[in-house]
Amino acid sequence: QVQLVESGGGSVQAGGSLRLSCAASGVIYSIYYMAWFRQAPGKEREGVAAIASYGTTKYADSVKGRFTISQDNAKNTLYLQMNSLKPEDTAMYYCAVDWRPLWLRPTYKSWGQGTQVTVSS
Repeated sequence: QVQLVESGGGSVQAGGSLRLSCAASGVIYSIYYMAWFRQAPGKEREGVAAIASYGTTKYADSVKGRFTISQDNAKNTLYLQMNSLKPEDTAMYYCAVDWRPLWLRPTYKSWGQGTQVTVSS
């Protein structure tokens, strides 16, 4: 059974940085896709960044140049480095994993519980 546990969220002022982590266990796919999504109150869940097990990455236009997704296979951990944060980045952030190349589409099979990011102006 896949388990994903996010951490690293918090409150930061605009222009600041945060690094989110997602510890994964039980992922048995030889090729897999992991992603970060976010959901603000009253809004739909949106894909932020995704990475394949073979290294290819994709980003939402709204975070390109500011966010970096990476993975440490030895630690089974996914990261999201967020720089130059804006108030509009405020949301609950979730990590997800699937064997299908869904990239930024929010139909992943397995999800974490989320970590809150709040950016104040």
